[in-house]
Amino acid sequence: MSFFISRLALREFDLDDGEIKLVCYHVTSDNYIYKITLKKTREHIGFCDLRTGHTPSLYYLGNIGYRVFPQYRGHCYAYKASLLLFSLAKKLKMDYVLITVSPDNTPSIKTCEKLGGEYIETVDVPQWH
Repeated sequence: MSFFISRLALREFDLDDGEIKLVCYHVTSDNYIYKITLKKTREHIGFCDLRTGHTPSLYYLGNIGYRVFPQYRGHCYAYKASLLLFSLAKKLKMDYVLITVSPDNTPSIKTCEKLGGEYIETVDVPQWH
């Protein structure tokens, strides 16, 4: 069985803060995947996604993921994208989101702190993950 969705249908999931726009390009029942673009120039500067639910696998993967291309780092784009994803999570009635980071990824740790994140713990990732 094949399923198709039009770009017009995906536009309802686009998110915008005036500076960046999250352009939705793929939706599943539990994942919203975006290109991060600069609104003025339409430059593609990275990716982000919101993974819904709170499964054991998502405890290690996290509900929010982001990747900003190296030449665009240092402008708080991951922070801004995460704020937009928070608004989507709220609409989806998620009570909380987890963001996981590698303990040596200082920029992502700072992003989580700026977002008001509360440190839970550092754990080893299980082999099954």
